[in-house]
Amino acid sequence: MRNIKHEKNPFLGNLEIKTKKKTIKVNSSIGKDNNVVINQGTGEVVGEYTHVTTYREVDETEFVKIFTSNIAMTFDLTSAGIKAFNVLMYAVQNQAINKDQVFLDEKTLSNFLEQTAFKKALSLKTLYRGINELIKSQIIAKATRYGVYFINPNFVFNGDRIAFTTGIIKKKAKKYNKN
Repeated sequence: MRNIKHEKNPFLGNLEIKTKKKTIKVNSSIGKDNNVVINQGTGEVVGEYTHVTTYREVDETEFVKIFTSNIAMTFDLTSAGIKAFNVLMYAVQNQAINKDQVFLDEKTLSNFLEQTAFKKALSLKTLYRGINELIKSQIIAKATRYGVYFINPNFVFNGDRIAFTTGIIKKKAKKYNKN
């Protein structure tokens, strides 16, 4: 591969790079022609982006770890929120009441600590602090029955694949008036 010579730049347009463990796709045409990013709330055309997508196959433990860390970053969860989200994921996978409700209580916490390799300290008080963060972030909502919560299926599900996209926009320098 290294000795191949090109007449045109092979990196222009869409690109796919395969490594041992993952596939990376780069699409640099977002924002050109009719391929634009639109703010759904305002309808504003946001502009040009280069979109890098990485596909990687991982085991269940690593999937939950990566998923949890991306949710934590997206919603600025504290340590308590991250711990509560781990318990929530356990509850969804192991003891969901039905498709959109789970118990998050002392019994769930006890089962979680017994049945997982979770090594961080997690008290009931910390769990409830984290649950409040998850409610504030609209990841879960209280149901009428004590200890039962509705899950937001947009962020919590029992699936096996998800894509997170983070747009990074460089701040423009402020112009100062000399008056």
